[in-house]
Amino acid sequence: MEEAVVKNKRLERTERKEEVRKRILEVAKDLFLKHGYDSVSIRKIADKIAISPTTIYLYYKDKGDVIYALHQEGFKSLAIQFEVLRSVEEPFERLKAMGKSYIKFALENPDFYELMFIMKGPIEFVERNCASEWEEGKAAFEALLNTVADCQHKGYLGAIAQHAMALYIWSTIHGICSLKLQGHLDHVVKTHLPEEKNAFAMEEAFETLTAILKGIK
Repeated sequence: MEEAVVKNKRLERTERKEEVRKRILEVAKDLFLKHGYDSVSIRKIADKIAISPTTIYLYYKDKGDVIYALHQEGFKSLAIQFEVLRSVEEPFERLKAMGKSYIKFALENPDFYELMFIMKGPIEFVERNCASEWEEGKAAFEALLNTVADCQHKGYLGAIAQHAMALYIWSTIHGICSLKLQGHLDHVVKTHLPEEKNAFAMEEAFETLTAILKGIK
């Protein structure tokens, strides 16, 4: 009986710690996106949660560690989606599915997307502290790189170097997502395209890219 009570108390402590950890990350993410990485301090995060800065230091060693944890969460989620698509045997169809999955992730998780691919703070932390051990980012890019290799083995994408092709595909789709999330794509579409095409501009941009890729010999 006493052993069960001790186990329950340990479980409750673990759950409380996890709740605090999640709250720290949620509040930090909101503050980083609203005020910018440089303007946010551990004290500001703590004040927003109504806890002491010392409590945050029990979980994270500094502000860089906090934003890196957020960075990891985003990349883990993206990598999981890419991993599911490994079951798509035809490589070009898998490549298209990965592109659609990336766009879907960006539109459904704009806050994480900005932390992962637009803000300088997280990647600067990675460069300083863990560039050679950044497993989450490595897994996401290698999923694309391996799919490019599979496509070339099947006769797609010509003889262009695999890394160069992977970077081209990623940077193009990233550009589409960034323009959409920042409002620039919608502005240009409303100004320059017929009204009936407005709702499908992003899809048409992606379809144009895949048509170009399929035509490379």
